[in-house]
Amino acid sequence: MPEIPPFRPDLIEAQARARWDEARLFEARDEDRVHPRSYILVMFPYPSGRLHMGHVRNYTIGDVVARHRRLRGENVLHPIGFDAFGLPAENAAIAHGIPPARWTEENIATMLGQLDALGFAYDRRRLLVTCRPEYYRWEQWLFLRLLERGLVYRAEAEVNWDPVDGTVLANEQVVDGRGWRSGAPVERRRIPQWFLRITAYAEELLAGLDRLPDWPEEVKTMQRNWIGRSPGTRVVFPIAGRAGEEVEVFTTRVDTLYGVSFLALAPEHPLVRERAAGDARLAAFVEETRRLALAEAARTTVDKRGLDIGLRALHPLSGEAIPLYAVNYVVADYGTGAVMGVPAHDARDHDFARRYGLPLPRVVRPATTSERPPLPYLEEGVLEASGPFDGLASAEARRAITEALAARGRGRAEVHYRLRDWGVSRQRYWGCPIPIVHCASCGPVPVPDEELPVVLPTEVRFAGVRSPLPDLPSFTDVACPRCRAPARRETDTFDTFVESSWYYARYASYDQTGAILDERARAWLPVTLYIGGIEHAVLHLLYARFVHRALRDLGLVPGDEPFAALLTQGMVLKDGAKMSKSKGNVVEPNALVARYGADTVRLFMMFAAPPELPLEWSDAGVEGAARFLRRLWRFVHEHGGAGPRVDPAGLDDAGRRLWALIERTVAKVDDDYGRRRTFNTAIAALMTLLGALQDEAARAGHDAGLLAYGTRRLLQLLHPIVPHTTEALWARAGGEGLLALTPWPVPETAAFAEGGVRRLVVQIDGRRRGEIALAEDADEEAVRAALAATEGLARHLAGRRIRRLVVVPGRLVNVVTEAV
Repeated sequence: MPEIPPFRPDLIEAQARARWDEARLFEARDEDRVHPRSYILVMFPYPSGRLHMGHVRNYTIGDVVARHRRLRGENVLHPIGFDAFGLPAENAAIAHGIPPARWTEENIATMLGQLDALGFAYDRRRLLVTCRPEYYRWEQWLFLRLLERGLVYRAEAEVNWDPVDGTVLANEQVVDGRGWRSGAPVERRRIPQWFLRITAYAEELLAGLDRLPDWPEEVKTMQRNWIGRSPGTRVVFPIAGRAGEEVEVFTTRVDTLYGVSFLALAPEHPLVRERAAGDARLAAFVEETRRLALAEAARTTVDKRGLDIGLRALHPLSGEAIPLYAVNYVVADYGTGAVMGVPAHDARDHDFARRYGLPLPRVVRPATTSERPPLPYLEEGVLEASGPFDGLASAEARRAITEALAARGRGRAEVHYRLRDWGVSRQRYWGCPIPIVHCASCGPVPVPDEELPVVLPTEVRFAGVRSPLPDLPSFTDVACPRCRAPARRETDTFDTFVESSWYYARYASYDQTGAILDERARAWLPVTLYIGGIEHAVLHLLYARFVHRALRDLGLVPGDEPFAALLTQGMVLKDGAKMSKSKGNVVEPNALVARYGADTVRLFMMFAAPPELPLEWSDAGVEGAARFLRRLWRFVHEHGGAGPRVDPAGLDDAGRRLWALIERTVAKVDDDYGRRRTFNTAIAALMTLLGALQDEAARAGHDAGLLAYGTRRLLQLLHPIVPHTTEALWARAGGEGLLALTPWPVPETAAFAEGGVRRLVVQIDGRRRGEIALAEDADEEAVRAALAATEGLARHLAGRRIRRLVVVPGRLVNVVTEAV
């Protein structure tokens, strides 16, 4: 027997990557119109300086899919880039005196080395870095085209303002009324902001979700809720004693109109601001509420408080006078900033009315019982105490009351959306400059296309934490593009979600210098499979869907959607918690690759859990993956070789069973990698196959040709997940050329009828732990051998004794264990 060379992942992996690079295997062929195209994309990382295990899991999934499709003969586009603008670079600059551009580029170089070490098969020619002018030039161009089409506007908006950091904060960055970074009390300010009119596509974005069958339902539900389509009625309440003045509300339950006992106004409502100017108590309440900077969701749970502002509105149908209250649980940027207070049929209004002794008129009763349920009664039913509408069912009453309001000029049917236009202004330095010049005479003026890009200065110094751009005359002081008078450049930069909303399209036209996109974008899009964390389910994915439609309407991309299919991988956990530095439970990919090799890390990440579920980190699991690869290495070197061609007619019973197992495994793994994307079950099947090949090698009279054939099949099927090791073993197993260029195996379906092999689910102590392949006539000894040979099952049996073994033919193996 030949001497087995040592298993050295560091050497094996470096040699394999060098051979692939020399062959330029992973470059997508734009000119290829013959082979089917696949565009496999992972959400690109922020250049933080190091990969974490969440990155590794995400990118390994993408790499497995891309390699599998390439082996199946498809022309695959699989690129990578960096979402390189953002606050962390500013934090580093402030803390260490490093210019953000330098910090970012150094981190990119480090992370590219990590990506290479893990063997990810990217088309590196197409590397995109969003902080480089050649990228954001076209983002600025796109912004100006949207401005021309009325999809961009500038307006004053009330924002959370951190007076120390000198920037706007999202609601999520306000913690107990203070800035998340500075700790300063947050103020509410009205400042000019640039907006993208995403609401212009609200209905289309909502309807499009029904045409995305390969997106997770959870993601589509989250987007539907975020868009929040609400058909209802706009109701106009005249203000008593003030001719021509009125309060407008939007309601989805106009059937409760006769149950209104007050109108609730947001503290920012114009009527509240007007009355607060002459009422110190009301002004103090408004200021206190504004300081809370509460999001809509938070205001639903806050202790309900308010003040009568001293005005009365008139019921639009009955004419009854209704008090107006400023309240702390209504937000100005949803609906009209005013809502009907219906305390008998709304939980928030009920709490408020009881606190202030307001009437609770019941106007809806259950349709199926005469009993009066406790208040608030939130369901639909039949109207009562509602004048001419008594006895109508809620749905019918909504139509009738809306018609009555319209006839009086006091209302109309409307559809509202929870979705708000996308505010893209950020008062931060490290972002794409907004291509606008402010002129005292001309107002905001677009930068001409020929002057793009507006380049962000990279050699800057921070004085504190605020952006240095407003204090940089070399950047701000320019001539107006229209009148040539002295003017000032916009110093706000884009929200970083802008960069990530169109990068997927630019990969297709990565080297185009004369246009944002070219005909290659129409050829490659939509993305075949997009892979990333579910935390991006709403904002990033919704913004990308919006921008894709804008690009479509500019004639630049095909179809309505950017991503045909979406896979959202689960988090990587350790000891039940998400890996994070603050928890001290981070596992570094570099250390693992150095100790075990990239293939061990890839194998563990794909085997430990289905991709959509959380992955619990296990040191024992990593060791198990390493043992499997060492076993594979030893087996191929001991028994690999070309071998004679397989003659199925010459196989004995055991040989026919093995042949059947090989071909069934080919079919299963192909399906698991492709349609099902259940990589863990594919690995389990391949571990079973290795065990069967080992058993065959140990059997007297085994067929050498079948053994060699099965070994090559095993390496081919494993290659997308453990590409380096299988590439190194391919020649030893009798394969020719590069394994990465060898066509994907096609199962010999004739073998399916041979051997009576069945796949059975294995339960160990009541929990499903995997599957094994068994001949129909397998005895208990064969079952026990299969359990022990299957890596994913053997680790659940380690240190335990099988107390009872029950085989349900064709379906299940049930194992009951006890401690040794």
